[in-house]
Amino acid sequence: MKPANEQRDLLKTIARESIRSGLTHGQPLQVDLDKVDETLRQPAATFVTLNLRGQLRGCIGSLQAVRPLAEDVAHNAWAAAFQDFRFPPLTAEEFPDIDIHISLLSEPEPMEVASEDDLLRQVRPGKDGLILEDGPYRSTFLPQVWESLPDPKRFLAELKMKAGLSPDYWSDTIRFSRYTVETV
Repeated sequence: MKPANEQRDLLKTIARESIRSGLTHGQPLQVDLDKVDETLRQPAATFVTLNLRGQLRGCIGSLQAVRPLAEDVAHNAWAAAFQDFRFPPLTAEEFPDIDIHISLLSEPEPMEVASEDDLLRQVRPGKDGLILEDGPYRSTFLPQVWESLPDPKRFLAELKMKAGLSPDYWSDTIRFSRYTVETV
């Protein structure tokens, strides 16, 4: 799915208005799907990343397309501002300085890997987002994380730690999927 420029602008507006709704009403923007283009009504998985003065301030998203694109962006923008456990809820004073980045995810593609070395050979730095799953442990890094973690071995170690695992963890049941993103 590749939204046109006016749809991209609308998605940014929906994200900002959803955060504003959170500040004023305590809940995300309720998107009227009858008033948006068909493209924005299609199911999509998105992540919304908030930065404040160049620093991460919240990032929440969906890995599977379960609701319309416009609704997913509204929900994830609100959740990134108010429900990311790593940060206190966004304040009205911070709101004007927030930079909003929206990532539209492709369908995750399961990877067949026999070992960590095999995974490291297959992963495409700078292009792949990666999902790690093993029992109750799960984490993901968007492709944009490669900018701050360009070394594949370190990228993987940090992904494991994000899931609550040790950096050298490996098991026969660990699974990986990859995806790409289009940024809005």
